[in-house]
Amino acid sequence: MTSMYKANISKTERWASSLLGTALAAAGYQRSNRALAAAGFVLLGRGASGFCPVSAAIGRDTASPYDTRARLGGTRGVKVDASVTIYRPLPEIYAYWRNFENLPNFMDHLTEVRDVDGRRSHWVAKGPLGVPVEWDAEIIKDVPPELISWKTVGESDVVSAGSVRFKQAPGDHGTEVRVNLQYDPPAGKVGATVAWMFGDDAQLAIEADLRRFKQLLETGEVSTGARYRDPSSQQERRDVEAANTMREPFTAR
Repeated sequence: MTSMYKANISKTERWASSLLGTALAAAGYQRSNRALAAAGFVLLGRGASGFCPVSAAIGRDTASPYDTRARLGGTRGVKVDASVTIYRPLPEIYAYWRNFENLPNFMDHLTEVRDVDGRRSHWVAKGPLGVPVEWDAEIIKDVPPELISWKTVGESDVVSAGSVRFKQAPGDHGTEVRVNLQYDPPAGKVGATVAWMFGDDAQLAIEADLRRFKQLLETGEVSTGARYRDPSSQQERRDVEAANTMREPFTAR
């Protein structure tokens, strides 16, 4: 009986489950929403016990030492695939991204990225209810100016792996930047689902980040409304026209 309910989620997940469970239970009580309150109590139980039946069913165990491959294998984790075309030279775009300390300039959820030794870096992001989430990442493959791939290492709050590819856009108009990301957030997929309920969808967030990245490199600044911009065919036509009258190259730091 004891082994059946052995803790199978990490301390971070237990903390996040308790935090989100409290918020959901309170919201359910205030709105007289039994389903919302029930979801909150389920998360509270998950946090208190450290046991998740869903994780047990799929063989997921984050209470054990961290292993990125094990945590993200098969259908585990949340997957994101997003791309954008930027009308700047490919080497310039690669160079700006490769300096990871530039990323908080356009990635809304990041507060800091600190380079450690050229291959390893420390990341800090806005977590649930404003509590910081931190992790360390290591570059797996770096092929200038075409590819950067990475994975998290050590006991990180977020386990992730991914890549960003840079290639000439069709017709020699700009550079296509494609991000592929897979991550296992605090509280697992439950945490990702709850985050989505509160308007924090990972796919949409990365797409918005890429739009800000495009604006930053094409104009040198990001407007306050960039987060909510919804590109249309008309916008794309304006982008093509802008490509023919590009400013002086934006200097990567």
